[in-house]
Amino acid sequence: MKYAGLVIDNKSDQTDTLYTYGCSDDVRPGQKVYVSFGRGKKLRPAYVFSVSDEPEAEYKNLKHIEEVDPDVSLSEEMVKTCIWMKKRYLCRYIDAVNLFTPVGKALKSGKVRKPFAGLAGEEQIIDSLTADQQKAIDEIEGSPGHDIFLIHGVTGSGKTEIYMQLIRRALDEGKTAVMMVPEISLTKQIIDRFIGRFGSENVAVLHSKLSAGERHDEWMRIRSGQAKIVIGARSAVFAPLENVGVFILDEEHESTYKSESVPRYDTVEVAVKRAMAMDAKVVLGSATPSVVSYSRCGEGIYKLLELKERYNKVKLPDVEIVDMRRELRSGNKTIFSETLYNNMVKTLEEGKQVILFLNRRGHSTFVSCRECGHVLGCPDCGISLTYHKGIGKVVCHYCGYTEDVPEKCPECGSGYIKYFGAGTEKIEEEVANLFPDYKTDRLDFDSMRRKGSLEKILKDFGDGKTKILTGTQVVAKGLDFKNVGLVGIVSADVSLNIPDYRSAERTFQLVTQAAGRAGRGDEEGKVIIQTYTPDNYAIKAAAMQDYQSFYEQEIQFRKLRTYPPYSDFIQIVIGSSDQGVATSVADEWEAEIRKSLGEESGNVLPHAGMLTTAKEGYKEAIMIKCPKGQRNKYFRIISPLRESVKGDKRKYSVSVDVNPYSMWRS
Repeated sequence: MKYAGLVIDNKSDQTDTLYTYGCSDDVRPGQKVYVSFGRGKKLRPAYVFSVSDEPEAEYKNLKHIEEVDPDVSLSEEMVKTCIWMKKRYLCRYIDAVNLFTPVGKALKSGKVRKPFAGLAGEEQIIDSLTADQQKAIDEIEGSPGHDIFLIHGVTGSGKTEIYMQLIRRALDEGKTAVMMVPEISLTKQIIDRFIGRFGSENVAVLHSKLSAGERHDEWMRIRSGQAKIVIGARSAVFAPLENVGVFILDEEHESTYKSESVPRYDTVEVAVKRAMAMDAKVVLGSATPSVVSYSRCGEGIYKLLELKERYNKVKLPDVEIVDMRRELRSGNKTIFSETLYNNMVKTLEEGKQVILFLNRRGHSTFVSCRECGHVLGCPDCGISLTYHKGIGKVVCHYCGYTEDVPEKCPECGSGYIKYFGAGTEKIEEEVANLFPDYKTDRLDFDSMRRKGSLEKILKDFGDGKTKILTGTQVVAKGLDFKNVGLVGIVSADVSLNIPDYRSAERTFQLVTQAAGRAGRGDEEGKVIIQTYTPDNYAIKAAAMQDYQSFYEQEIQFRKLRTYPPYSDFIQIVIGSSDQGVATSVADEWEAEIRKSLGEESGNVLPHAGMLTTAKEGYKEAIMIKCPKGQRNKYFRIISPLRESVKGDKRKYSVSVDVNPYSMWRS
């Protein structure tokens, strides 16, 4: 008999440890097994993390593994990655394990569900590579063993072809590959290309929009070795592949690569960890790399590869900035400047298509009473409600709360209810009124809710049926349509006004990426940027497609304020259904951390309540500014507190996040 250390499938801090069970000699680490746990006799799933010949202690009533799952198992590398994630992100073992394991069940009929069955794929004929493309491929392939590369290529420079060439090389060497994109909406275009190049039998898809059954069957195809290439959003980094040759993250700058739920992992970090274990390469690509990633090239952590021209030397679009303050002074109070409207008319008359970008969904951004000034707010979150004309309701974009628009002000009883601000729904409405002879459509979170709607919207635009496409950031990410002659950025200031140190970076990225959708065919495109802050360095640099200029100004600002990459922000969130418990625990933790840090106690910001829904309960957040290179030191202070939750009888939860994207929510 041997002794197995098991992680029990039980989402509780109290049981977040390895439990010793007796087992037969053929049990191996990574296997999924079934055991009785606690007082009940019902079998619970568990995962083997260790097997030893001798027990660590004497056990009077030692339990044994009852069953072994013949289909589901983790590799040794996956088990080690789970252990690393527990230490790195201070999460529970089972939270990490569940990222690697399948959901859903197999059909009793034995039939395999394929989410893209019947897709013929897009066959692309590549006559030759550019000198920059070939140089990048040669450098990556010529690098022995594990390395991390950042491909900084202007929009349309052919980064996807480099990815495909690298994956072909990996397959030829008998290895596998992972291809990640930041948005699920982008997987369709990538899948089309990859199936056309590699065949449907070699490609599997992993992302959260698949049904549980589809995800189960795709997981099984991958784990069995049938599929050699995995395409998906950030969850694809946990694909149950072995012998991976390359992990690729396209649009590496996107915030969606950072998990906002437990465990709050960074996809790049996980990819690097897995790649190191398999001696694989990691390739990051972007036209607008994150400031942190680009700085790592200067430190020698990443190897920088540049693509400075579009494929076949197609010109970058002509960009014009329109000062909306002048439009107001001239009497134009509409959404569209005279310049944007005239260019839309010209583009449509030439048979070209138009994309309008506004990173704000809904019809009106808030609803207010003109009598008393009351703004309709969410009763759970307290933030203003957004009017959605399509459903005739106001909606909370944080928790999803919905209510009818009142006929009278709930505060003063006045009937003077007014809608303010503009979102994509209103833009679409205005466009339909101005250009009734042209088919319009909208691409945002609301229009993509129904299954198949995304594919239809993109197909209609790709086929030329839709002439004007309005959308949020979804339209700015990776869409490749040859007939787009004009991109109009309706308000470049939306993301500038977010209270976050990354607001300028986010603005530069969104404007540059949106502008990159224009002129991807044979002719030069046009981009109109509407803004009330035309002199802002992020907007000026984006208009010139000048990343270097933006980076040099932004990195000086970060250095002056010691913001990342010169530090890390560590956020500790304590949640409870009892507000008193959340507050008291946060008080105790803050005091203990300050005491442990001594002279560095000033790096701990006073804890504050977070914006939450009624379902989430109460949350208190402690924010710590951690000097560069000191993360392990700070984690050594936080880890014992995190472990102390097990012995605390008060009911509360704790999560730890490094450099969160929701850090300024309050």
